[in-house]
Amino acid sequence: MGLRKRKAADAIKEAKKSVYGARLRNVPSSPRKMRLVVDMIRGVEVFKALGILKFSNKEASRKVEKLLRSAIANWEQKNERKAEAGELFVKTVFVDAAPMLKRMRPAPQGRGYRIRKRSNHVTIFVDTINNNND
Repeated sequence: MGLRKRKAADAIKEAKKSVYGARLRNVPSSPRKMRLVVDMIRGVEVFKALGILKFSNKEASRKVEKLLRSAIANWEQKNERKAEAGELFVKTVFVDAAPMLKRMRPAPQGRGYRIRKRSNHVTIFVDTINNNND
């Protein structure tokens, strides 16, 4: 690796040290359904967001709840202390489309209808409230 690339890689590595998050990949539900759940918790304090997800009746909320707990644990691991109520909030959360499984379904008169089984990737970043004001 050349000097220029090494410096760029070190700068990216330093920037990632102050970012706390988690990523869930290849979730077998459509991105549209997942975005409905994710939109409920964007910008909300993490323990309030866990409550929202716990009592949501959407299937996707169970997976997002587990992912949010993982992001909180990652923050606690990097900062070497426990998260307190009112300290952390969901800074960024987004859903990207993942590869689609394409299948065929038998249809009348010898035709075949295309089925697209969608999946998605979810990414959550948490941050402390006082860091947001800087």
